[in-house]
This record gives sequence, structure tokens and C-alpha cells, in this order.
Amino acid sequence: MTTIPATRIGIDIGGTFTDAVLETETRRFTAKVLTNAANPEQGVFDILKVIMAQAGCVPADIALVVHGTTLATNALIERKGAKTAFLTTSGHRDVLEIRDEGRFDLYDLDIEYSAALVPRNLRFGIRERMAANGETMIPLDEEQVREVARACRGLGVEAIAIGFLHSYANESNEVRARAIVEEELPGVEVSISAEVSPEIREYERFLTTCANAYIQPKMSSYLSRLETRLHADGFRCPILLVLSSGALTTVETSRRFPVRLVESGPAGGAVYAAQIAAESASREVLAFDMGGTTAKICLIDDARPERSHNFEVARNQRHVAGSGWPIKIPVIELVEIGAGGGSIASINDMGHLSVGPQSAGSSPGPVCYARGGTRPTVTDANLVTELLDADYFAGGTVKLDRAATLGAFRRDLQSIFGDDVHTAALGIREIVVENMAQAARIHAVEKGKSITSRTLIAFGGGAPLHACHLADKLGIDRIIIPSGASVGSAIGFLLAPIAYEVLRSGRYALDELPVGQVNTMLASMSAAARAVVEPALYGAPAAETRQIFMRYVGQGYEIPVALPVRPLTPADIPMIEKSFVAEYERLFSRTVPLARIEILTWSVLVSGAGQARRDLLNAVEAAPMPPGLTRMVITESGSVSAEIHHRVNLRVGSAVIGPALIVEEGTTLFVARGFTATLAPSGHVECIRTEPKAADHG
Repeated sequence: MTTIPATRIGIDIGGTFTDAVLETETRRFTAKVLTNAANPEQGVFDILKVIMAQAGCVPADIALVVHGTTLATNALIERKGAKTAFLTTSGHRDVLEIRDEGRFDLYDLDIEYSAALVPRNLRFGIRERMAANGETMIPLDEEQVREVARACRGLGVEAIAIGFLHSYANESNEVRARAIVEEELPGVEVSISAEVSPEIREYERFLTTCANAYIQPKMSSYLSRLETRLHADGFRCPILLVLSSGALTTVETSRRFPVRLVESGPAGGAVYAAQIAAESASREVLAFDMGGTTAKICLIDDARPERSHNFEVARNQRHVAGSGWPIKIPVIELVEIGAGGGSIASINDMGHLSVGPQSAGSSPGPVCYARGGTRPTVTDANLVTELLDADYFAGGTVKLDRAATLGAFRRDLQSIFGDDVHTAALGIREIVVENMAQAARIHAVEKGKSITSRTLIAFGGGAPLHACHLADKLGIDRIIIPSGASVGSAIGFLLAPIAYEVLRSGRYALDELPVGQVNTMLASMSAAARAVVEPALYGAPAAETRQIFMRYVGQGYEIPVALPVRPLTPADIPMIEKSFVAEYERLFSRTVPLARIEILTWSVLVSGAGQARRDLLNAVEAAPMPPGLTRMVITESGSVSAEIHHRVNLRVGSAVIGPALIVEEGTTLFVARGFTATLAPSGHVECIRTEPKAADHG
């Protein structure tokens, strides 16, 4: 582990809340404010002001700021990026609509896909052609590139993506086309696929490059404003951004490749959950992160989150793989669904109760926030069932409007429930938890893994309220609510390593591997990754790992195999073959004798060591609740009496038997009937099933 800077801050901008964690050498301070959707960087400074006042710090005291944001994701999902043009090889401008010719539902005659990110009138075919081996078949028509660039100026284009056939094998035409575009259109952001995603499979490569260009002006402007103001306010420390892979990188790299930030907040949560899994000796974990807008599910085995180089964004059908845009970036593999505290409940066209994926967000927010929201949400349902205290929400800093919430329930849900607001609220809770359970089941099945043997690690402001209910549905017997659960992703930011991964396609038959050519490519990839990572390490050592993605010739998908970090020799080829066969047999319980093996993609990851989690004393929360209180909460079996405990009053080993509520400033744990919660020496609350599954989850 690396040396930890003395005082550091993690800031996570979510769809509903902006969270911050400030850690000194001995204490941790946390803050949570509603996200400023119209001016997100102002939200950063608002929460900095709050948390630094708590800690008694000034900007000069801060040694590191780590930031994650949903800005890139939201720009893609909401289609609020730049006006983008796409330059590609002549005859291939419709790849973005042809996709990979797959159908995510074979039997849907009216199947609909997400609209192409770049409309057809802004896609231009350029005369040029590279062969798959990198040889030039048709030289780049430079004059045509100039004509297209001038046309883009007249069309008001703000960003340009360039993706030519086989540029992963030879980038020269893309590099030259970019230079011409930059001459003709100074100030316009240009992304080329040879840098953004230099891998085979044209649709994914072109789409990823277009997505990078589409969000680049917005992200670049945001990061510039953020960096400028931080420096103007007296912050002299490094500013790092969280990548979708769970690693940290510099502001400059984030400006160049903002597409790598699309899952930065959830990735921080996965890093946090992996650390908790290691501390609690939990080999198999289901991480459950529920905020105000979405819920995230991630499988973690042996304290390592599932990782991938493919991520699907903007699905137009919930839980249906293939219905969104496949982005090729290094990413922690997780499922994100519209099931947060702000998810809106309504009566659908069939007359049934529906919850999400639309969210009330931070503005206007749930009805109970009294900020102009009029439609009932999951948070409102938790207030109606008495799981939330109207007078002690957010540590008493926010007073919830119960009367307005009840009025919204009676108005919007009356066609089904009449004036029975309790049943309506229970129905909302049931649907949102079933949506999360379904997402977890499907994700586990897709990965060939089980759920019931896992420990559920629940964090985010909403997860502890629903954790026992979700555990019941999934057959899970052990739940961990970590210390600082409500700002888990922000804590994860402070645990993440500084790292960067470079991927490049290079298709070679293993028995004909050109070792010298491969070594030159790997050395170039290593240098590119180190150029990103080492300046941010300030002299600390960097580690390097290498992987290759292999398959039997003729197969459609590859599996990863580790590669030694040194120049390869012909003597390594049998070792590589043996590693591939062993991994293939582990995954599929068989091999394909006598079939040739090929390598398609090469990966080099350079990283510094992750930060060790500090055993810190949390700052004492304001106005802790006195012991001995009870409140009637609503369950499917009726009203039951629940003891109320304040987390800061718990002592190690003390047992809280459900039904009960354990309240802290940022969240509330509902200990359901049949579960017993205990404060562990680590400071985490462990919730264990002590009776058979409760029928009413309460």
C-alpha cells in the first residue's frame, strides 16, 4: 500500500445527492447535499464548504482531492452531449445503425433499438482503406477530409469522431485526418478510434469513439472550470478522477478520454465493497449500492470485483442485454437499474402499480423533501411506512413533509389503493426490491454464479432500508452495513489505485507468433500507460500486469490469459498455450483438441498500489437519538413495534433483534424480523438471519 496523504477528500456527484468524505490522520468527516443538477461544479464547492467547516480545514491543508461524477453517463443517457460528426471509411457510415446485426429479442417483430448516437446526415464516408494487417490499400483522400471539415463548420458541429477500418493495425490515416480537421476547425474536439478504442469489431470501436467525442466538450469544459476554481480558491493539491475501472487518473487524461468515466461513481462503490469483503473475510459477496436515482449490483469474489472490457449503456429495455449501446472500455462489471430512493411510483397503462426507472432526482426530488416534487417515490413510501423519521432525516437537517406525501399517495395512486396509503407504500417497496432482486439473479446467471451463498454488503443512502427485504428474496443470510455506508462510493475513491490500462488488437495465430513485433507493440503500450500513471504517483513505484485475450480459431469470443511482464521469447509459446487450455477447461469443463489457438487483443495495466483503508474515528453526529425509543412501523402483517437505536450509541458485540431501526446521519438500517444486528469490532454492523425467512419481510 502507498503512503496516504495526511488530509484528503473524496467527492461523488450522484443523480440525487453529492457526497463527500474528508479524512485526516485520525478522523473521518462526511457530508451529503442535494446535487445541483443545473450547475454540478457549484455542488462540488457547496459540499467542500460544508465538510471543510466540519473538519476545521482550509484549502492549503488538503493533500489530495478525488472526484467521481455521473456527468458523462447522464450526457449519454439523456442525449445531452455535443453536436457530433463521424468520419469513417467510405461505404461504412451506417455501421452505427447496422450494429452487429444481432437481435436482443428474436421473437419481437416490432423490436426497437436505441437511436444512433450520431444521425446519418452527420456521418461522412472518406475515401481511404487499410487492410487488416495494416497495409495501405487506398491512401487517405486529404482534400475530401478538408471538404467534410468545412461542411461540419457550416453545420455547427462541436465535436468530431474519426473511425476508419482496421486503424487498430495502422493508425496513420486517422492521425492525419485528425490533423487536417484540427487545421480546418480549430477548437473543435476530435477523437480517433486508434486512441480511444484500438480494438477489432468495428461497431463497438466506432460507437465508443463517437461516445467519447459526444461527451468530450461537456466534460472538458466542466473539468476546466472545476480545476480553475479549485486553484483560485487556494487548493494546491493534485486532483484525480475515478475511472470506470475503479482506478484513478489525472484531469488531463479524463479530458482526452471522458468515455472512461461513464461508471466512475459506481466503480468507487465496488472498490469500497471489495475492501469490506477483504476485512470481513467474505469470499463471495454481492455488493448492493442504492442511492437516490439508481441501484447498483456487483459480484465480488475473493475481494476482487468482476471486471470487463465491455459495458452497455442506455438500454431501452430493462435487464435486456443488447438493447443499449456497447461501449468498449475497462470497467468494473455491475448492473445499474433505475431503482433508487427517488424512483417515481405511478399507475401504468395497464392499470398496474409501476416504480421507476424515472426518478425525481434532486430537483424537485421526492414529495417529502418539500422542494416542489408532486409524484410519490420510494423515499416517500419509506416515510409512509414509518421507516424514516420525518424529524431526523439527514441527522435532523432536513424536515420531511408527511402531510404532502400522504396527499400525493391519495391523489396519484387512488385508482388502485383508494385511501389505503399503507398498502400503496408497501407495494412500492415490494416492487422496487423485486426489481433489484431480478437484476441480481439475471446478472449471476449470466456469470454462471450463485447468489444464496453470498454476503450482502449494503451501502448508499437507501440500501440499508431495503437490505433485509432483498436478502429474503435472494435467500441470503448475512448482511454487512459498513461504517460510512451512506457515502460508500466517496470512501471507495480514497481507496482506489492510480492506474491506466491500454488495450490494442493484434490478431496472431499462437503457433506463428511474431515475437519481435509483439514485444515492440507491448513496449509501446507500456510506455503509453506509464505516461499517464507515473506523473500522478510523484515518485512512488508503479506495477505492471499484462493480459492477452485468446480463443480457438473460428470462435466468436475470447478469454483472458495472464502474460509475463518481460520481453517474450519463442520458448514462451508452449507456456501461453498451456495457460489458455487450463483456463478454457476451467471455464467450460472441456477443451478443443487439435484446434488452432489465436490471440486477438493485448492489455497492459500500469498502476500504483491502492490506498489502505484507515481505521478512523467518525466525527460525532449532531443530536444523537436517546436510547430506549420505539416506533410503530408498517409491514405486510400490520403495524409492529420497532426499537430505535442510534449507531453511535451501539457497543461492540451488542445485539439488536429485529424488528428494529438503527439510525445514523446519512441512512437508516431496518433490521427485519428474523434478523439480528451486531456491531463488529471493525465498526461495521453485521446483520445475520437467526430465524427462517420471514413471510412479510418485516
